[in-house]
Amino acid sequence: MGYWDTAGKSDEWYTPKHVFEALGCRFDLDVAAPRDATTHVPASNFIAEGGLERAWSGFVWMNPPFGGRNGLKPWLDKFFQHGNGIALTPDRTSAPWFHEAWTKADQVLFTPKLRFIRPDGTEGKSPSNGTALWATGEQASVALLNAAAKRLGILASPLRIVSSVVSN
Repeated sequence: MGYWDTAGKSDEWYTPKHVFEALGCRFDLDVAAPRDATTHVPASNFIAEGGLERAWSGFVWMNPPFGGRNGLKPWLDKFFQHGNGIALTPDRTSAPWFHEAWTKADQVLFTPKLRFIRPDGTEGKSPSNGTALWATGEQASVALLNAAAKRLGILASPLRIVSSVVSN
């Protein structure tokens, strides 16, 4: 989602295909799928509306709407409670929701600025910041390792970083 690219105009921004190619995995469920577009998310099932209210199962992909000051928090809360998948968010490291998510993630991959895809299939402008891919669960951690090996971004393991800071 490139909400910062067109604030207030649309929450319909799609993850570029090369992200999924780098992850090298297939998802059971896309929990925030596009409403009116064909998607290239490699998933077996899709929730186009009501993703927060509906039950999630299996290995999930989550690229939620980025809009609103605290709009990501309920999505991330449900994502980490589910405990099996990959989420994409802006890399707003100073935001309180980011700090909270950091304590729950198994791995985080910081990507360069992604040019998201508009509903008409065209590529958006370069956003103002990069994104973070959050892993929860073993399958997700392996996918982020694959993506890091393919140079999609910089991989961080929050628990290891916290423990090394505490020990110094």
